[in-house]
Amino acid sequence: MEALHTLLPVIIILFVSVLAIAITRPLKMSPIVGYLIAGMIIGTHGFGWIEADHTTHLLAELGVVFLLFDIGLHFSLGHIWDARKDILGLGPLQIIFCTAGFALIALMMGLDTDISIVIGTTLALSSTAVVAQILADQNQSHCPVAISSTAVLIFQDICAIFLLILAHSMEDPSTSISSAIGFAALKALAAFITAILIGRFLIGPLFKLIARLKDNEIFTAVALLIVLTTASATGVLGLSLTLGAFLAGMIISETPYRHLIQTEITPFRGLLLGFFFITVGMSLDTQVIIDQWWQILSIAITLMLIKMVLIYTAARLLKIPPSHSFSMGILLSQGSEFAFVIFAMPALQNALGSEKASVLIIAVATSMVFTPVIVALGKKISRHQADKNWEDGHDPASIDHSEASVIIIGMGPVGQRVADGLTNYDISYRGIEVDHDCFVNACTNGYLVGFGDATDLRLMDTIKFAHAKMIVVTFADYAMARELAPIVKARYPNLSLLISVENMAQREQFSALGMQAVIEQSFPKGLDIATTVLSQYDIENEQLKKWMEWQQELELPVTQPL
Repeated sequence: MEALHTLLPVIIILFVSVLAIAITRPLKMSPIVGYLIAGMIIGTHGFGWIEADHTTHLLAELGVVFLLFDIGLHFSLGHIWDARKDILGLGPLQIIFCTAGFALIALMMGLDTDISIVIGTTLALSSTAVVAQILADQNQSHCPVAISSTAVLIFQDICAIFLLILAHSMEDPSTSISSAIGFAALKALAAFITAILIGRFLIGPLFKLIARLKDNEIFTAVALLIVLTTASATGVLGLSLTLGAFLAGMIISETPYRHLIQTEITPFRGLLLGFFFITVGMSLDTQVIIDQWWQILSIAITLMLIKMVLIYTAARLLKIPPSHSFSMGILLSQGSEFAFVIFAMPALQNALGSEKASVLIIAVATSMVFTPVIVALGKKISRHQADKNWEDGHDPASIDHSEASVIIIGMGPVGQRVADGLTNYDISYRGIEVDHDCFVNACTNGYLVGFGDATDLRLMDTIKFAHAKMIVVTFADYAMARELAPIVKARYPNLSLLISVENMAQREQFSALGMQAVIEQSFPKGLDIATTVLSQYDIENEQLKKWMEWQQELELPVTQPL
């Protein structure tokens, strides 16, 4: 009977988790919303089927641990270096702007400075789960907007770890924030360095040894052992369990077995994180929602509008194109799942009062609900602007006059792949597109593209073909190539002319025109010609190999459970 009493809450949570996913998926909503609503229904403020106890609390905490572990799996030193401009530039600037803005509002409401800073930083964070799901649903994982947004989220996740440490330290009134942050930073740095050394000299060889057994279950068991042991170790050191989980993920990310472990661990992560959101929903007071729905709605809308403006401003200060900045501001405008953890902590509950804390939590959840709708609306606005640019683009004088090292003709999937590679290595490019739909899509996704016919002599002068190193044609149009090749050879004899083809017959056909034809054989399409272009810039083969693997990883089917 005692065993049944212990298992009943787990059974109920599992049941409502299944219902939440089954209902929200067809409605194109994030399951997070379904989990929160399910928690409200079964919790003490709903039907009271179960109460929060040690079992539910443990399952919820494990959910956050596995979320951070999954984030750590995507976080490697190589990734930091590749995305350094966004991670170390846009990420900090966005956090500073948003924290300052929200903290100022909190101060004006009469809250203490310490609490205001914690609230401001918490609201500055965005939802990794929601953004990842939107990018996966729209198949935009490799476009500039997605890459920059993901880099910002990585920086936010690191900030969230320290924010959790800071919020825990506030529960002890005798501890000053500055000393708590300083001491926690030193311990975290030591843990970070230790994790790198362990990953390099212990975990890598261990997994290599296990790989010889050819048993995926052992990989899963060892991964679980690593994440729980590392989380416990940081807990013993006075740091959060989540920091240990993040470090465990980072340790494994430096090994060749990251993808296998990520696949094996995803079901645990999704299930336990669902438990976490359900327990959050159980703590929400439905009466507060009924009584203060207007205030909740106002806070959610204000939160999103302020973040849109501040993220856009930060991006523009770093000279990110307006359409790119606008799309990123909308995509990152919601609150974060970490807000549910932080606003539920005793220090924040005491400072705000349980009712105000509940209002903030519900407002953050509401912003997550609104995000897919706002992103869809923002996409329509971006497409409208791109349509206008397309109409204006019939005049070659309207195209960007800046010099570019590579001219990409055709900005469909292949052209976008080439642009991704060039952007990754800071090589300037300019895209040209004559098809309306491709032009609008490329503009919306943040690529540098102008409308025009590549064989137009006026266009060649306008976008300064003479200053480019090569022209890359991303589609096998023989009629266009037969017209373009002689002009380029006559007017710009030093310009390399590459073209993407699908088979050997096309290769021979275009080679006869004096073009370097590259057969597309790799997955995803466009990878072969992209690496051929990059190889002209003295980029090491090892770096090219890592970039190719990263592009292939981005195109793999996403098993994101949220």
